[in-house]
Amino acid sequence: MTTVTPDRAQSTRPSAPSTIQATWLVAEREITMRLRSKAFLISTGILLLVVLASIVIGGFAAQNVSDTKVAVVGTASQAVSGADGLDVTEASSVDAAETLVKDGSVEAAIVPDSTTPLGIAVIGNTDVPSGLLAQLSISPPVHLLDENATNPLIVYFVALGFGLVFFMSAMTFGSTIAQNVVEEKQTRVVEILMSAIPVKALMAGKVLGNSVLAFGQIAIIAALSIIGLTITGQTDLLTGLGAPIVWFVVFFAIGFVLLASLFAATGSMVSRQEDIGATTTPVTMLVMIPYFLVIFFNDNPTVLAIMSYVPFSAPVGMPVRLFLGTAEWWEPLVSLVILIATTFGTIWLGSRIYQNSLLKMGARVKWGEALKS
Repeated sequence: MTTVTPDRAQSTRPSAPSTIQATWLVAEREITMRLRSKAFLISTGILLLVVLASIVIGGFAAQNVSDTKVAVVGTASQAVSGADGLDVTEASSVDAAETLVKDGSVEAAIVPDSTTPLGIAVIGNTDVPSGLLAQLSISPPVHLLDENATNPLIVYFVALGFGLVFFMSAMTFGSTIAQNVVEEKQTRVVEILMSAIPVKALMAGKVLGNSVLAFGQIAIIAALSIIGLTITGQTDLLTGLGAPIVWFVVFFAIGFVLLASLFAATGSMVSRQEDIGATTTPVTMLVMIPYFLVIFFNDNPTVLAIMSYVPFSAPVGMPVRLFLGTAEWWEPLVSLVILIATTFGTIWLGSRIYQNSLLKMGARVKWGEALKS
């Protein structure tokens, strides 16, 4: 009969995983569970279809040419006589024509100009219709009243796109983290997990796993947007969106870690799924506020400037400012440093709340109690 000595028995016992190994095991479990979820796959597919549909519709709208509204002054009307596709309005003077252009009544004005060999000039506000010069029998010089402006409609849709993608991804994955934490706590699975791995590794794994999935989703959306804009021939818009999209992915990757830490921490403060809203509402508001601000204030440079430096709204505010060209080259770097520093502080704070609340069952854990060391 073979006798196993205590030393030999101890040597054959599997060693506990390190913190890094435990973190990756939890992250791998989170990723696998999400990829096997039909609800997650369907919602991701719907989001990608929405993005693709918006790009295709935008491409068709850009190609849909209607009559161009122009104002003409005096002898300049000869340049448009017999031209098709023009809706002509006669103006009494050059100043009157410029007023029509500024208030949007017409898209451009054709006025006499004795300083040019052609005898006429075209006046536009932010730009001139792409087909207007081709519709004229002659090609006059072009003057823009505001050369640096961007089409307000395009700005609105770009801001809406950044805000919507940030809102949907953050809410989808953030709420999932909170629900998983409460579910494990409610079923007491967390007690088994804590007996095998450190609490910090458990939280870090959840944040890492869902962050990888969220980042992957955003990267796919960015790649799909670039491909879609290229195929539909919207190269000018793609040129302007290239750098903002890259910065959006970078800011989102870091910003989501911040939000995920808060969702995990606030989820650990309750023991029932019905009570999740009581603690996660502040975090939800941090996700919703940038979305609504960028919709209602996308034409307000002061609000956008403030948003681009506030960590919770920087992933939306800074890319929009980069698209508009109102941000200096160093501003994204400063904003990114602020976001990284805030994220580290939030991870530390969230970790403390998570550790102090995870094993407390029953009533909702109060904030003062959760923050105690």
